[in-house]
Amino acid sequence: MSDSTSGTNPASRLRRGIVVRVREETCEIATGGDLVVVRYAAQFPSPRTERVSPGHLVAVAATPGGADVVVWRWYDAVVLGQRDSHVQLWEPAHGEVLAERRPAYVASPPGTRAYVSAGLPGAEWWVAGPAAATADDADVELEEVERLYTEHNLWDDL
Repeated sequence: MSDSTSGTNPASRLRRGIVVRVREETCEIATGGDLVVVRYAAQFPSPRTERVSPGHLVAVAATPGGADVVVWRWYDAVVLGQRDSHVQLWEPAHGEVLAERRPAYVASPPGTRAYVSAGLPGAEWWVAGPAAATADDADVELEEVERLYTEHNLWDDL
């Protein structure tokens, strides 16, 4: 379920980036040691400046025309504690959330940071790996995002 390798899965259409600056139509991300400006996929909801912030991790896909677009984002959240099979987190835009653990999630002490997302099947919120210094080091569920796009025929709408 999790992409636990460094970089991206060779078969994956997606790669990771960490948001540095946000605008309504584009954002600047750090990826592969570079800063690049990418636009958002058409289905990425607006207002984007309220949904995406510096520090968020994003999944980026190439369009058929070769341009890169943001198709998904993970929030950078603070771990508050563990509760049974869930992790309690705080994220600035949503406050406290209770997230289901991804298989790759390793219990982290309160005060550490982890990536959390909403919208993937199976849970209201998911917590993946710890927040990373570089996008390539982030351990998140790229395969699940790719599966969602494939099952709902979203690739053609990029």
